[in-house]
Amino acid sequence: MTYIRRIIDDEIDELFASLAAISIEGPKAVGKTETALQRASTVRRLDDPLQASLIRADPARVTVGEPPILIDEWQRVPATWDAVRRAVDADASPGRFIITGSASPDSPPTHSGAGRIVRLRLRPMTLVERGLGEPSVSLRELLAGAQPDLRGETALGLAEYAEEVVASGFPAIRTLDPRARRAQLDSYLARVVDKDVQEVGQPVRRPDTLRRWMTAYGAATSTTASLESIRDAATGGEADKPARSTVIQYRDALQRLWLLDPVPAWIPSRNYFSRLAHPDKHQLADPALAASLLGVGAEALLEGREGTVALPRDGTLLGHLFESLVTQCVRVYAQAAEAEVRHLRTKGGRHEIDIVVERRDGRVLALEVKLTGDVTDDDVRHLAWARERVGRDLLDAIVVTTGPAAYRRRDGIGVVPAALLGP
Repeated sequence: MTYIRRIIDDEIDELFASLAAISIEGPKAVGKTETALQRASTVRRLDDPLQASLIRADPARVTVGEPPILIDEWQRVPATWDAVRRAVDADASPGRFIITGSASPDSPPTHSGAGRIVRLRLRPMTLVERGLGEPSVSLRELLAGAQPDLRGETALGLAEYAEEVVASGFPAIRTLDPRARRAQLDSYLARVVDKDVQEVGQPVRRPDTLRRWMTAYGAATSTTASLESIRDAATGGEADKPARSTVIQYRDALQRLWLLDPVPAWIPSRNYFSRLAHPDKHQLADPALAASLLGVGAEALLEGREGTVALPRDGTLLGHLFESLVTQCVRVYAQAAEAEVRHLRTKGGRHEIDIVVERRDGRVLALEVKLTGDVTDDDVRHLAWARERVGRDLLDAIVVTTGPAAYRRRDGIGVVPAALLGP
């Protein structure tokens, strides 16, 4: 199968010219190994029991070979992390090691690797990487603060975005026909419940409870619902609920598997706002996982069906999953631009900004995600409020839509279809 170049490839090539070791992290099936193989001369596959047993007996063996050396699924033998760190201490020549991992190990390494091993997150394929058209609006350019002209058109509409939500950004899954794709996603989730969570050290005494909690978390996509409300939704009002400590352990285990990708709240360095709320916004690694857990396909989403678990939310399930898809894309583009993705919500929810992209100097780009092709004044009211409050530190304000064209409104707020936004 022909390798599809990812946005992270440019990051790796740039960093690997100066750094000795890079760790590529992300959930299983996201494409870490294939990306690393594009530049590896020696490969150590620690998901191979024979190779793992040999390396376990002598972890330093993992550093022997022609560089770059790929150490795949390093968490299977956590001692390899410290072996690489020591090797870099001895010789920090660029381009020596690429490490991949689909989980944080149960027993973490004795040293974080700070200063020796640089971590990069690989997320599922963006709309750009899926080859759905040429982007005409660059996130990096928006972050430069020049407020460029916005142009470009796309043929993608609501139905196509609904299909992309359920198609998945996992490279080997999205190319399958719909029935095989559904089967693969179901199998992926079943393995998480039956095996993967336990492999990171979290016992699962009631797999059905974990599955229901994951489903409720999927229903909470793009919300700041409390863990208590997610737990209530998972148990359907039953008196016999899992303990809060158990729910937290589920959450932590799924984060160690890179399956949860919550968006933290933006806490500005300057006093622009009063009474900000600080909960994370819930996101799974891929909105297709949420759709699979909830048992909804593209047609059901377009019909407004909620799936097997419903949580109170503003708007439709499709709207929240579309926001999740856009957030996933923006996080990839922001990482390439050395920026961070946050969200903003005031206490009581009177004002909120779906995505806040923050530069290193604290200046920000505000993005609202709307399931519409026709942007009204009501759709931009939160952006207008943020522009007034943040002032010159707001680089630009953009509504990301399902519409056909990119343009600027008379008030200066940009409108960009999701398919036209790129790195």
